[in-house]
Amino acid sequence: MKISILFASILTPRALGYPGMGSTMADIESRGDFSLGSRSTELLGDLKTLNNQDLTSQGSAIKSILQGGSAIADSNTFNPPGKLTSNACKKSVLCIWYYIVQDMKSTFTDSSGCTDLGRGAIRQGFHDAATWNKSSAYGGADGSLLLSDELDRSDNLGLQEIGSQTKTWYNKYKSYGIGMADLIQTAAMTATVCCPGGPRIRLFIGRKDDSRAGPTGLLPSQAQDAPALINLFAAKTFTSNDLVALVGAHTAATQKYVDPSRSGAPQDTTPSVWDTDFYSQTIAGDNKTILIFHSDKSISDYSATKNQFKTFAGSNGKSLWSPAYAQAYFRMSLLGVNNLNNLTEITQVLPLPR
Repeated sequence: MKISILFASILTPRALGYPGMGSTMADIESRGDFSLGSRSTELLGDLKTLNNQDLTSQGSAIKSILQGGSAIADSNTFNPPGKLTSNACKKSVLCIWYYIVQDMKSTFTDSSGCTDLGRGAIRQGFHDAATWNKSSAYGGADGSLLLSDELDRSDNLGLQEIGSQTKTWYNKYKSYGIGMADLIQTAAMTATVCCPGGPRIRLFIGRKDDSRAGPTGLLPSQAQDAPALINLFAAKTFTSNDLVALVGAHTAATQKYVDPSRSGAPQDTTPSVWDTDFYSQTIAGDNKTILIFHSDKSISDYSATKNQFKTFAGSNGKSLWSPAYAQAYFRMSLLGVNNLNNLTEITQVLPLPR
């Protein structure tokens, strides 16, 4: 049975072989992403072919972030001009999304931090977007996870509750012209900033929905070793250091199916808080207090990724990890999207960091 880790820990294991290990390290180093801190600057979608003079202001902003600019949002907020049903709100894209995000915020937040549904929304965002690589003709952040039978795949075990909630929001708001792909990524971004310490990542909407189930075989597994994961993510335009940043989302994660006898076990001791305990506690290796995935331990030990892992575990780790994660997840949220120049920014509707 095929299963996926994509950063939220509700999985069943499978064994994977990885042939050609002798040449793997040389292959990884030859890609030029071996140095500590290296981030992807590869363009995506229509931005690969458009000239700068043909870019909209939104397209220029997205291009800048993809090429290494900060994805951390400023503190600007939005005040709705009226109730959701008012004419003034109906005329404002920001107003409609403001009320959607308010619904999400109340669902993703409790007195201890972020909720199970919030953690699920983060994983759901990864799973919709990551069914894509540079060889894919379709897939990515297109809403297919919930618009097709994709959710029934074993990769997506454990996403049924957040999937059901997201469909409820979709049915409530679709008459206002919102799309499922945007809803899934908005939920992921909202859930991240609802976790205490989570970054407020710039958010754009206008993705095109697709009801075709995404390609299979493109999601990672908790049973994989670091070299296989590095190559899997390289095909999605991520460097090995981006992978280390992304896997840190396990800081807000609990597992149910990797070890059913320990259902609810977290991947660090503070699963309701967005911090770097995941990195230091994975390195420490206490698999009794937390449940450490084989994939995470492999990344923490592997020569091409261990230095970045240790950096995020260090005393200044949080200040380095937050912008690295924000930039990498911003990229993730746009995989397979081919109309980036026509997207609209709605970052102002997101909650401020806690």
